[in-house]
Amino acid sequence: SQLCAVLVKHETPDRWPALLALLNQSTKSNNPQDRQVTLVNLLQEIVYKVGLLLLSKVVGSNPEPFKPHYKQLLQLFGTVLLDLNNPTALYYCILTLTAITAYTGTEEMNLMRSLIPKLLIALKHLIQADQDQASEAMEVFDELMESEVSIVVPHIAEIVRFCLEISADVSLSDSLRVKALSCIAVLIRLKSKAVLKHKLLQPILQVVFPILSAAPPPGEEDPEDEENDTEGDSENPKHFAVQVIDTMALHMPPEKLFNQLACLSSENPYERKGGLMCMAVLAEGCADHIRTKMLSSMLQTVCRSLSDNNQVVRSAALFALGQFSEHLQPDVSKFHAELMPLLHGYLSAVNQTKIGHMTKAFYALENFLENLGPEIEPYLPTLMETMLSALNNAENLKLKELAVSAIGAIANAAKEMLVPYFPPIIESLKGFLTDTSEEMRTLQTQALDTLSVLARTVGKEVFSPLAAECVQLGLNLTDAVDDPDLRRCTYSLFSAVSDVSPDCLAPHLPPITTVMLLSLRSTEGVTVSVDFSIRSSFVLLDDDDADGEEGDVDLDEESETEVDDRDVAGFSVENAYIDEKEDACDALGEIAFNTGVAFQPFLESSFQQVYELHDFPHEDVRRAAFGAMGQFCRAQHKSASRPPLHKLLQVVLPCFLEAVRQDRERQVVMGILESMNAVIKSCQGEALQAPGIVAEISNAIKDVLKKKTVCQDVGGDEADDDEQQAEYDAMLQEFAGEGIPVLASALPAETFYPHLNDLLPLIMSKAKPSCTEADRSFSIGTIGETLHSLVSVAGGRAVAGRLSNRLLPVLVAGVRDSDAEVRNNSVFALGALAQAAGPIVASDYPVMLSLFSNLLSKESDPRVIDNLCAALCRMIMSHIEGVPLEQVTSIFIFKKWFNTKIKICWKLTHSQAIQDCFCFFLHNTF
Repeated sequence: SQLCAVLVKHETPDRWPALLALLNQSTKSNNPQDRQVTLVNLLQEIVYKVGLLLLSKVVGSNPEPFKPHYKQLLQLFGTVLLDLNNPTALYYCILTLTAITAYTGTEEMNLMRSLIPKLLIALKHLIQADQDQASEAMEVFDELMESEVSIVVPHIAEIVRFCLEISADVSLSDSLRVKALSCIAVLIRLKSKAVLKHKLLQPILQVVFPILSAAPPPGEEDPEDEENDTEGDSENPKHFAVQVIDTMALHMPPEKLFNQLACLSSENPYERKGGLMCMAVLAEGCADHIRTKMLSSMLQTVCRSLSDNNQVVRSAALFALGQFSEHLQPDVSKFHAELMPLLHGYLSAVNQTKIGHMTKAFYALENFLENLGPEIEPYLPTLMETMLSALNNAENLKLKELAVSAIGAIANAAKEMLVPYFPPIIESLKGFLTDTSEEMRTLQTQALDTLSVLARTVGKEVFSPLAAECVQLGLNLTDAVDDPDLRRCTYSLFSAVSDVSPDCLAPHLPPITTVMLLSLRSTEGVTVSVDFSIRSSFVLLDDDDADGEEGDVDLDEESETEVDDRDVAGFSVENAYIDEKEDACDALGEIAFNTGVAFQPFLESSFQQVYELHDFPHEDVRRAAFGAMGQFCRAQHKSASRPPLHKLLQVVLPCFLEAVRQDRERQVVMGILESMNAVIKSCQGEALQAPGIVAEISNAIKDVLKKKTVCQDVGGDEADDDEQQAEYDAMLQEFAGEGIPVLASALPAETFYPHLNDLLPLIMSKAKPSCTEADRSFSIGTIGETLHSLVSVAGGRAVAGRLSNRLLPVLVAGVRDSDAEVRNNSVFALGALAQAAGPIVASDYPVMLSLFSNLLSKESDPRVIDNLCAALCRMIMSHIEGVPLEQVTSIFIFKKWFNTKIKICWKLTHSQAIQDCFCFFLHNTF
C-alpha cells in the first residue's frame, strides 16, 4: 500500500488503470452486515480491508489527481460507514475522507454533508473498538472545519453534542477527550452564531466546567500546580476545557458567560480554583463588560482568594490577578493602593524554595506593574530593593530570572524614574549577559529582553553610551550561540538600539540583516511527520503485531532526504522558532523605519523574505509579517525614494486588503488594519494614487463594519438578529473605523465624500442607546476624529457643513449620555464640528453653548471638562462672532474654572494646538 502511495505521487491514477480497477473491486464488500464466518468470507473481508487500506494510502499521498473520482468515492464512503461491525474499514474510510476534504468543490458538497450523520455513528462504534484510531479519525472534523466549515454547519448541534458526550466520559483516553474539546473550541471560533442559535452554550458550560474544576487523581496534582511545571501547554482535558471557555470569551457576547462563577463560594477547593480560572480567561474577551459592571467585586474575590487556605486556590488567584492586570487596564491600576502592598507582601511571604508558586506571584506582579505608569513612584524603592537583592543574593537561577523580568516591567512603568537604579542594574545584567554556559541560557535570554526594555525607557541620554556595546554584544551572541530564543532577544535589542541610536546601528546593518533573514528563511525547528506504517494483512488479522513506525524528517536535511508535502502526516513548528520568526519580522520593520536611508540597500531583500511569510501557517508570524511590510512602506516614504515607494505600495496594499477579507484570525486582521492605517497616515495621498485603491480600502472597511469578512463568522441561515456581539468583534470594527479619519486626512474632502457618505451610516448605527458603552464611544469618537481630519484638508469646510445636520443630533445625544467616555468623545466631536464647518454651523452655536453650560454644572470627569474647554476654544477660533464672550467668561471662567479648573484643564491638555486655543480664548475674554 505504501509503495503504491509513493508511485501515485509520481504517476497520476488515470495512467494506472489497473490500480483503479483493483480499488474498485477490493473496496466493495459482499453484504458485510450479513457476513457468515467462513474461510471464503474471511478472505473477502481481508481483501475488503486491504482495499480500504490501499485506498487511504494512495489517496492520502496525492489527493488531487483523484478529483474526477470524488463523487464515486463519497458514495462508497456512504456504504462503508454503515459497516458498523468492521471498525478497521471505518478507520481507513475516515482517513481517506480526511485526505480529500481540502480538495473537494461545490459539486461534492451535498454528498459530504449527507455523510456527517453516518460519520458520527461510525465514530461512536470506532471509539468502542479502538480509542487510538478513533482519536486519529476525529481529525476529520478539523479538516472539515478548516477547509469548508459550511459542510458541518447544518449538523453543528449533533457534532457539538457528540463531542460533549466524549469530553464528559472520564473512562475514555485523554487524547480522545482533548480532540473532542478542541473540536468544540474550533466550532465556537468559526461559527459562534450557529452555536448560540442552537442554544448550545449552556450544554457546553455544563460539561466543560466540571472538567475544569475536577480534582486530580489521589496523590497527584494538576500540571499547572506541580512544582516542576515547565510552563508549557498541558495536553490534558482540563487544559483544553480552559481553552474552550477562553474561546467563548473571545467569540461570544459576555453577558452569557458568567453563570459559573457561583462556584467561588464552594467548599471544594478545586471548584473554587475552577471559578478563578474562569474569571482569569474571561478577562481578555470580556474586558469591557468586567470593567464597567463587575471589576470591583471580582477584584475583591481575587484578593480574598490570595489568602485561601489551599495553595491551588491561591495559585489560581495569582493567575487571575495577572490576567486582570494584563487585560483590564487602566481600571485595575486604580486599585494600586490596595493591590501593591498585597502583592509585595505575598512575594515576601512565599517560601522561595517553591519556585513554581513564585513564578505565578511574579506573573501577577509584572502584569500589574507594567501598566502602573507614574503611580509606581512610591513603591519604587521597595520594589528595587527586593529585585536587586534577588539578583545579588538568590542562589536559585529561576528566581534571578524572575527578578530580571520584573525589572523590565518596572522599567516600562517607571521610565526615567529608574535612572538612579540604572548603574546597579546594568552591573548585575553584565554578569548574566556574558556567561554563555548552558545552565545560564534562560537567564541570559531574559537579561537581553530586559536590556532592550531599558534601552527604550530610561532615556536616550542615559542609554546611548551603551548602544555600541549592545550592538557588539548581540552580534557576538548570534555568532557564538545557536539558540532561537537568544537570537530573537538579540533582534529585539538591535531594534531597541535603532530607536535610541540609529547612527550607531547603521554600520552593522549587513551582518544584522543577514542573520535576521536567515531566521526568516530557515526551516529549523519545522518538522514533518512522515507516515511509514504499512498495515499489512497480518496487522489486520493479528492485533498483537507491532504497529507501524513514524519517522520525523528535519527539513534542514533536504540535501539528504527529499520530502514532498504530500508525504507528510502533518507539520509541527517549535514555539521558539515561531517566536524567532515573529521577532525577526518586528525588528526588521522597526530597524528599517528608524535607520531610514541607511537601510535602503537591504530593503528589497528584506521585503521579499517577509512577504513570503504573509501566508505562514502561524498567525503570530503572519501578523508580524504584515506589520513589517507596512514599516517598509513607511521607511521607503521616509527615504524620499518615490518610484520604489509606489512599486512597494502596489504590492502591499492589495495584499493587505485580500488578507482583511480572507484571513481567519481576527488578531491578524486587526494587525493588518493597524498597519494599513499607519501607512496611509505616513504616506498620505501617495499611498492612494493607484486607480480604485480608495474605493477598495473603503469597501474593506465597510465589509468589516458589516461583519462580512471570513474572521467574523460569516454565515447565512445561522446568523441571528441579536445585537450583542463578542467584544473582540467590536475591537476589530474599531480598528477598521480608525481608517475613516485616516483616509479623510489624506484626501481632498470632495474626493473622499462619496465613500464617507457610505461609511457614516454604519458608524452612526452604533451610537444608538441600545448599543454598548464601547460601541457608542467608538461611534462618536470616530465621527469626532473624522471631523477633526476635515479641518486641514481641501474642501473640508464645505463637506463638514454638508454633514452637520446629520451629525448634530447624534452628538447632542452623546453629550447627555450616562457614560463619561461617550460624553467626552461627544464634546470633542462638537468642537471638531465647529472648527471644521466654521460659520456654516453658527446657527447651532446657541444650542451647543447651552448644552455645554448644562453639562458643566454637573460634570465631574476632568477629561470631559478638558475637552469642553477645548471645544469652546475651537468655537471662538472658528467663528468668534457667534460666541457671547462676556456671558461665556462669566459662566466658564469666574464661576467654574478660575481657581481650580484651569489648572486641571491645563495639566490634562496634552495638545499644543488646544493649549494655543486656550490662550487665544483667554486673550479674547480678558
